[in-house]
Amino acid sequence: MLIECIPNVSEGRRSEIVTAMADAIRAVPGVHLLDFSSDPSHNRSVFTLVGDAAGVEAAVLALFDRAIAAIDLRTHKGEHPRLGAVDVVPFVPIDAATMADCVALAKRVAATVADRWHLPVFLYEEASTNPARKNLEDIRRGEFEGLAVKMQAPEWAPDFGPATPHPSAGAAVIGARMPLIAYNINLATNRLDVAKKIAAAIRHSSGGFRFVKAAGFMLDDRGIVQVSMNLTNHEKTPIFRVFEVVKREAARYGVQVLESEIVGLVPAAALHAAAEYYLQIEGFKPDQVLENRLKMRSEK
Repeated sequence: MLIECIPNVSEGRRSEIVTAMADAIRAVPGVHLLDFSSDPSHNRSVFTLVGDAAGVEAAVLALFDRAIAAIDLRTHKGEHPRLGAVDVVPFVPIDAATMADCVALAKRVAATVADRWHLPVFLYEEASTNPARKNLEDIRRGEFEGLAVKMQAPEWAPDFGPATPHPSAGAAVIGARMPLIAYNINLATNRLDVAKKIAAAIRHSSGGFRFVKAAGFMLDDRGIVQVSMNLTNHEKTPIFRVFEVVKREAARYGVQVLESEIVGLVPAAALHAAAEYYLQIEGFKPDQVLENRLKMRSEK
């Protein structure tokens, strides 16, 4: 069984802290840290690791141990919304794992985190049984600064842990979901209003694509703005379609796309679809990719 986990941590500027968290994950036997990246403007780091359920659980707890000791949200500043030092921890079924396996793992990790660090934990996506608390953006609304007041409402009692935020680490959101693509498009302008208008045009919650979550951010260190997205189903809403719409929306305001970026890892099928679209390859099949064919041969 292989389970993927993609913890998002509220630290992207102190490289020594990020490295320490990466080393803590690497130290767990049977777990592979596939990728990690930091964004100073967002002040956030994303880790991608895989392993069996027991190994992934141990690695995530090791990450919490390092993060809670090093991150104080009372002094944390960054463009990305957040309510916790370890902000969100999704578990994703990969090989021989089911969504039920990931839900069980999410609840087990949430209970341990709440007990060990006296940290409130909210369950989300498939691990949540509350329809009002399935979407990450709903849980995170108000961020760390508004969390204490928000949690006074009975409907915002956490699934695990105390009824008040941790003084420096806030709360954590832990759950289970299918794979998504973290995809950003940077615009050649410093007009934040343009990025926010485009994000509103493409995200599902305001009438856009069903499988797109989006927000507009300023990248102060570069003097440009970004449309930051999560694509939750790349088959039904492919990367190329989102890119083309963002490009056309930007042109309405006299703005050009500067570049795009993928945070973390991406399914090969998503890139195959983009190549097929832009190159207009007739009848393209994934097994025409050399590496795919070699993998198929080695598995026989």
